[in-house]
Amino acid sequence: MSHNANKSSRLGAWIAMALGASYFLIPLIATFEFSLRMRRGEYSFDAYRVVFADPQFQQTFGYSMIMALVTIVFGILLSVPTAYWVHLKMPKMRPVVEFITLLPLVIPAIVIVYGYLRMYNSSSIIPLTGSDRATDFLLMCSYVTLSLPYMYRSIDTGLRTIDVRTLTEAAEVLGAGRATILFKVIFPNITSAILSGAFLTFAVVIGEFTMASLLDRPAFGPYLQLIGANRAYEPSALAVIAFLITWASMGLIQVFGRNAKTKPAHS
Repeated sequence: MSHNANKSSRLGAWIAMALGASYFLIPLIATFEFSLRMRRGEYSFDAYRVVFADPQFQQTFGYSMIMALVTIVFGILLSVPTAYWVHLKMPKMRPVVEFITLLPLVIPAIVIVYGYLRMYNSSSIIPLTGSDRATDFLLMCSYVTLSLPYMYRSIDTGLRTIDVRTLTEAAEVLGAGRATILFKVIFPNITSAILSGAFLTFAVVIGEFTMASLLDRPAFGPYLQLIGANRAYEPSALAVIAFLITWASMGLIQVFGRNAKTKPAHS
């Protein structure tokens, strides 16, 4: 009886997985198939060749890549010390800090960017929209805010897996200062958590549209929208490319997370 029950439950799990996979894979396969139809009567990668040869694609994708890397660096420098200090000195404040870091998931991006435009327009005390470089900095800050839930939660989860207090006290006994403890003790022990947050941040930034569009920056998200409104086959190719970038990031998270489980914490 129990054998039949286990068999039926296993079958139900496989059916559920198949339905879930088909929900994602069938539209993706259809999009990929349509992207190959640019040449009439046969399949070809012409749409992908056109996309990769487009100077605007190269410019916008390169710009978003740079913005993603800068956002990751600033996000790490903001999140790691904050999460470390909360774990070490203010554990009772953890729910408050977690609530604050989750606000970008609740507040729409368009509301956040309009707030930035009101606060940092060219007539304000800090005119961050007065030049291209200043606007780039404002966009980077917007991306840090938007990716904060993913970056902070990843790092917080990583810190929960190690004994922060013991590692800190051991380093202090050996004469290490706060900066040394943070960069030479804490960082190496949460590398996989930092990389997970970094890859999620990269996936968020590379396709973000609202903030880049309203701040009028040459990012990849607005380019996707522009191509989608004016071309037929190229948008499908770009959708497949964006999907592959996102899933490559998720795959790297799994790889680094699996590798980190075999490495013990060290001081």
